[in-house]
Amino acid sequence: MNFLDIFQRSKVFLNLFIACFIVPLFVLTQNLFAQENLNCNDSSKVSPTKLVIIGGTTTAFFTYGYVIQNNIWWKNDKSEFHFNNNQDYKCALNADKLGHFYFAQLATNIYANLFQWSGINKQNSLFYGGLVAFTFQTFTEIRDGFSKGYGFSWGDFSANLLGATYPSMQNYYPTLKSFNFKISFYPSEKYKNGTHSHILDDYESTYHWLSIDINSFLPNYVKEIFPDFINVAIGHSVNNLNSFGGGNHELYLSLDWDFEALPGEGNFWKSIKRFLNYYHFPAPAIKVYPNVIWYGLKF
Repeated sequence: MNFLDIFQRSKVFLNLFIACFIVPLFVLTQNLFAQENLNCNDSSKVSPTKLVIIGGTTTAFFTYGYVIQNNIWWKNDKSEFHFNNNQDYKCALNADKLGHFYFAQLATNIYANLFQWSGINKQNSLFYGGLVAFTFQTFTEIRDGFSKGYGFSWGDFSANLLGATYPSMQNYYPTLKSFNFKISFYPSEKYKNGTHSHILDDYESTYHWLSIDINSFLPNYVKEIFPDFINVAIGHSVNNLNSFGGGNHELYLSLDWDFEALPGEGNFWKSIKRFLNYYHFPAPAIKVYPNVIWYGLKF
């Protein structure tokens, strides 16, 4: 595979990354140097200008996201609206449901931060952020219903709903703040051999992680010596998938890095660290199922 092939295969993923991450992050951080904090709780200080910026960014995100999804999944694939009841739970051994959950909670958190930046209190920001995320995901699911190759999935819909509400649940139940979801990508052999045009379509290249802040459960005398930035993560991926619902689950146990526990004060650096915490970066790991493999660094 030459460099041009690699670029073409990664281009859509990079575009989606820019639309979902970089644009909201830029809007979030552009004014942080002038702010004391993001937690503005006085509703009288809500900034209409910032709300307009968020609305414009959201409109651009929806439009750009639709164009990308249309080119990847829906192009020349129209049908009458239908439900995907037969194949839904055979797809990628349900790894796609983890993806729906992850991206819904990710979008919720990003937009919750944006709404707080505008002056809306945290609780309402989480609600509005979840509403934005769930609206986009539901629109995508309905559009799938008009696609011959997909169809509306109640499983995806439920995963979207759970992902969009999870940040609010963390706010109401603080113990849940110790359990956060991350993602990572590493090209599978199938992807390298050209079986998928885009890495987002290849669940064998995708890893979903539950990162657990074990410091919050340790006795105080242990917390004093255990590094705050080290978490433990449980990972999941799939392998040997086929179109008949076959394949293997893979489970991993790994260290994970809590960037928010690293040094670096100021709202700008706090935002950067929060942003990095959505991704599982390489760390020592062990595959525990279906076989045991040790990794010096698992990507």
